[in-house]
Amino acid sequence: LDVFDLEVGSENPDDVIKFCQLLEPTVGGINLEDIRAPDCFYIEETLRKTMRIPIFHDDQHGTAIISGAALLNALEIVGKKIEKVRVVFSGAGAAAISTAEHYVRLGVPRENILLTDRRGVIYEGRPGEIDPYKAKFANKTKARTIADALVGADVFVGLSVAGAITGEMIAKMAKKPIIFALANPEPEILPDQVRAVRSDAIIATGRSDFPNQVNNVLGFPFIFRGALDARATQVNEDMKMAATQALASLAKEDVPESVSRLYGLRSVKFGPDYLIPFPFDPRVLLWVAPAVAWAAVASGVAKARGIMRGIINRAVRDPKRIVFPEGEEPKIIRAARMIVDEGIGSPVLLGQRGTIERIAEENHISLRDILIDDPATSGRRDKYADYLWQRRQRKGLSHGEAHQLLFNGNYFGSVMVACGDADALLSGVGMHYPETIRPALQVIGAHPKAEIVSGLYMLVFEKHVIFCGDTTVNIDPTAEQLAQIAYSAGRIVRTFGITPKIAMLSFSNFGSVRHPEAEKVATAVAILRKRDPALVVDGEMQADTAMDENILRSAYPFSILKERANVLIFPNLSAGNIAYKLLHHLGGATTIGPILLGMNLPVHVLEQGADVQDIVNMAAVAVIDAQQRINERKSP
Repeated sequence: LDVFDLEVGSENPDDVIKFCQLLEPTVGGINLEDIRAPDCFYIEETLRKTMRIPIFHDDQHGTAIISGAALLNALEIVGKKIEKVRVVFSGAGAAAISTAEHYVRLGVPRENILLTDRRGVIYEGRPGEIDPYKAKFANKTKARTIADALVGADVFVGLSVAGAITGEMIAKMAKKPIIFALANPEPEILPDQVRAVRSDAIIATGRSDFPNQVNNVLGFPFIFRGALDARATQVNEDMKMAATQALASLAKEDVPESVSRLYGLRSVKFGPDYLIPFPFDPRVLLWVAPAVAWAAVASGVAKARGIMRGIINRAVRDPKRIVFPEGEEPKIIRAARMIVDEGIGSPVLLGQRGTIERIAEENHISLRDILIDDPATSGRRDKYADYLWQRRQRKGLSHGEAHQLLFNGNYFGSVMVACGDADALLSGVGMHYPETIRPALQVIGAHPKAEIVSGLYMLVFEKHVIFCGDTTVNIDPTAEQLAQIAYSAGRIVRTFGITPKIAMLSFSNFGSVRHPEAEKVATAVAILRKRDPALVVDGEMQADTAMDENILRSAYPFSILKERANVLIFPNLSAGNIAYKLLHHLGGATTIGPILLGMNLPVHVLEQGADVQDIVNMAAVAVIDAQQRINERKSP
C-alpha cells in the first residue's frame, strides 16, 4: 500500500469530516487514528454515509478484529461456547466499545458483557450522563466495581491502564479464564501475576515480549489491501468479520520454519501460547486480504471491476498446477509468465520445447518457473497411454490408438489432470469449442452427480456482475437438465464468495402463458427447489422481471426472488448464447468464461481469440475450482 500521513489542525469533528471528504477524489481509502470517543463514532459514521471509499478507524476496529480472532481460538482451546461466556471490559472508550460490539456479532450475548469506566460498572440506571454508545451495554447487574464484575467471569478484556486489575480479582474468575490485558506499554496485569494465581488461564497482551501479541499491524494493512483490491466502497461488518475468521483460521495452520526463526523459536503450534498469527507473518497478507475482498463482493459493497481482483487474490492463497495444451501459442506463454508472477499457479506448457523457447525469446518472455512437457517425447507417454486405453477400451480404442491420441495436447493434458499430475486444464484459445471439450469429456467426463456439462459466463459491468448459463453446450435442455445447469451455476458462484440469486428465464411470467416451453422452466424450478431448498431461485420469468426489483415487488410480491437476479439461466442455447454476446457488445460488459460446469475434474475452455488478461482471469477461476474440489474431498 502507498500511504501518506496527514495531520488535521483541528479538534472539531466537523472539520475532520470535511477534510476527509475533500480527499475522496485523491485517495483510495482513509485510516483514521487518535480520535477520542464519542467523536470517533460520529466522524466514522458520517464519513461512511457520505463517501464511496473505505473509511476505517483503526483504534476502534483493529483491536476488535484481532482480539476477536484470539477469543474464538481461546474459547475453542478451553472448550467453552461463545454464547455462554461472560465478558468484562476494563475501559469504555472507542476500542472497548467497538470490541464489545464485535464480540456481540461473533456470538457473545449483549447481556453477558459488562463495560467498566473510571466510575465503575456501566449498568442500567446508573446516575449521571452516559453517551448512547456506552448505553447499549448498560445491563442489569448488581456489580458496581470491576472486582464485582470479574467474579465468575470467563473473559477479561483490558483496554484501559496499567494495574487496572489485581491477581486477587483474577483468582475469582471462572475456570480456565481468558485474560486479554491489552493496555500499552504496560498491561492491566502482567502475565506472571496472572499465572501466580491461575495456572489454567490463557493470556494475551499488546506486547511483543509475551505470547499472543494483539497488534493492530495484523489488521488494517491487510483489510485495506482487500478492500482496495475489491474496489470496495466501505469497510463493513462482514469484511471485519471475514478478517477475524481468517486470522483465527491461519493460527491453526502449520507455521513455516522461516516464520518461527524470525521470532527466535524452534517450532510453533496452535495452543494457549499461540492463539493468533505473529504480527510479521507474511502469510497474513495471503489470508486476510482475500477474505476481506470476498466479503466485500458477497456483501455487495465491491465495485464490479474489483471482483476479478478478488478472484485472483483467492487463487494466490493456494496456487495450483495448470496445464495448457496450447503451449506454443504466444499469448499462452505470455499469460503463463503473468500467472507465475502474480502467484496464481504453476503453469505447464505442452509443446515442443525448442519452439516454446524460441517464441519466448523472440517476445522477451522469461520461462523461469514455467514447466514444459512435450507430448511427443514425454516420459509419461506410456503411463498415460495405459490410462487412456483402460478408460476407452470398451469404446473401440486400441492401445496403439491411445498412444497416437496423446500427440494431441488436449488428450495429453486431460490425462495429466486425470492422473493427478496437474490440477486443472485450460485450453481453446486457438481452436473451436468442440475440439477442446471433446477430449476432456472422453478422458475426464462429467461428474457423477452432475450428469451433464454446461457453460457459464461471468459478465462484469461497471456496477454489477451477472452470470449467464447455459451459453455453450446444451442446445435444448430438458427440465431436469435446466435444473442441473442452475444447480451447477449456483455452486460455482458460491465458490466465488457471491450469494447466487437465480432467475430461470422464459417468455412467460409465473404461468402467464400456457406453453410447454414455459412449463418446462417452471418444472425445472420445482426440481431445483426440491434438490436445494436453501437456494434462492424463482421462475419462470421474463428477463426484465429478473433484472428490475420494482417489477418483482409490485407485480410479483410472492416471488422468492426479492432482489435483482445475478444468475440468469436461459431456456435453451440459442437464447443464452445470443444474450451474453449482446450484453458484451452492446452493454459493454467484460466477459469471463466460458466456465465449464459439471466436469469430474477442473477443465475450463478459453474463448477462441482470448487475450492475455482473459487467459490469466480464467486461470484464476480454474485454480479456485481446483481449490474447492480439493477441500470438498477433504471434508468428511
